[in-house]
Order: sequence, then C-alpha cells, then structure tokens
Amino acid sequence: MKLTILGCYSATPRTFTNPTSQVLEIRNHHFLIDCGEGTQVQLRKYKVRFSRIKHIFISHLHGDHFFGLPGLISTFRLLGREDEMHIYGPKGIKNAITLLLKLGDSWTNFPLIFHELDMKEPELLFEDEKVSVSTVPLDHRVYTNGFVFREKPAPRTLNVEVAKKMGVDRSQFNNIKKGMDGVSPKGESIANAKLTLDPPKPKSYAFCSDTVYNESIVPIIKEVDALYHESTFLESEAHLCAKTKHSTAKQAAQIAKKAKVGELILGHYSTRYKSIELFRDEALEMFPNVALADDGKTFEI
Repeated sequence: MKLTILGCYSATPRTFTNPTSQVLEIRNHHFLIDCGEGTQVQLRKYKVRFSRIKHIFISHLHGDHFFGLPGLISTFRLLGREDEMHIYGPKGIKNAITLLLKLGDSWTNFPLIFHELDMKEPELLFEDEKVSVSTVPLDHRVYTNGFVFREKPAPRTLNVEVAKKMGVDRSQFNNIKKGMDGVSPKGESIANAKLTLDPPKPKSYAFCSDTVYNESIVPIIKEVDALYHESTFLESEAHLCAKTKHSTAKQAAQIAKKAKVGELILGHYSTRYKSIELFRDEALEMFPNVALADDGKTFEI
C-alpha cells in the first residue's frame, strides 16, 4: 500500500504548496482522494498515470477539496478516455460538475458515474475481492466524510520448496494455490497449510479530512495501520477550532492514541505558521509515531 501526497495545505493554493489531494495505491487500485486545485498538474509531476484512476473520493464540497475535479474530468476527455469513472461525494456534486461541463460544451465521452452521499452513519462505498472502502462521518461546517480503505486477506501462497521436498507433483500446484490439499507420491493427503505460506497481514488506511475533534470516529478507524488526520492549527490557535470546525495537531494525536493506530500522518496545515515541524512537535506530546505529510511525499504503509 503506497500513499502519495499531491497536496496537504489548507485553503488557498500557493506556488510551493497545494490544497488537499492524494493517491492511494492498494491491491492494483489507484484511488484519488480529494481533488483540490492543481491536482492534475501534481499527478503529472509525480508521474501518476491518469488511466489508472477509476475511483475518486471527495470528502466535502469546499473548494480546496474539489475545485480541481472539473478540470481533471475535462482532461480525461481530451486524452480520449473510454473507461468509466466513479465519483463518490456529497449530494450536490453531480449537479456542480455536470453544470460546468455542459456550460462549457465539454461533456465527457466516457461513462461518468456519480455516487452521491448523504448518510450520517458509516457506509460501504466500494468492495471487490481485494479491498473495501467505507465512509467515516466527520463534523465540519458542511456535510463531510472521511474514508477507510481496507485490504482483504490475500490467498495463501505456495511454498514451492516444501512442496518439492514432500514429493508433490507440479501438476497439483494450481489446485494447492486455490486451497486444496496436496497428494504425496504414496497417495497420502498433505494438508494445504503444510504446503503454503501465510499471506501478509492486510493493511488499512484512514483519511480524515476537515473535522472538529470528534471521538465518535474512533471505533470506525480503530487500529488502522495509518491515519491521515487534518491538523489545521497549533494549540495557540485552538480557540479557532470551534468556529471553523477544524482540529489542532494535538487533537489529531489524541484521536490516534484513542484509536490505537499504527502511524499518524498530519496534514491540512494553516499557512500562517513558519514551519510544519511545529505540528509534529505538538502531536508527539500525545502520540509517539507521527509523520508529516508534504507535497510529493510518499508513504509505504
């Protein structure tokens, strides 16, 4: 599982920082999470293939989280995209995007499928045999969701060396990979567990976009391997959290601690501060494993 940060700063874009967007590579999927202004330029800059993106998850309809989406969809059209695109976001996103495309006479030549959200409880959005994606209801000034991405257990893998040692013929290998027992040269059954290796532990990642401190999300994100949580303010500006419905770095760390996550990744920094290292310093007072998102940074989860 690989996370690429395309942008992780709050509000207005600058020449050297970008608003929220990231790509999660998980079991052959490339999921785009939020799409602030400049996202398609960042995708090119960090060599993410546009054609690999088939699912886009938008947390809420504030500009710094989705204003890059109309332009990205238009570019898909110009590139001759044919594969369908699924967009998951708050109710209203379909009207917002389709109005712009129609007014600009640039309706897509590929299937554009919207999944509009209005549930205030966790909701399964996507699932296949390899991964699932669910919502994390958040508390912001407008209807907002985070997302939890979970790998499903992979199949056991054949231990070729052991199989050969036990005299199992190669003609059985495909069936053993499918979970069947092996057969020895003497016709005796060999348990599948003896001929295969345990798969890697499934990984999980939670993205918590703009939100005030909200302990109700703890059970939903409990024990994920990595948590990205907004940290707009330092404690010196904690009094702004209630008004703006944002969190401090220390509050993000409190959520990480209560949820017992593996790693906390901070982001959505206010640009009023001189250094993002200040956010890590405050979070470390509450939680020991803290990383800082930054434009272009990647995380192997």
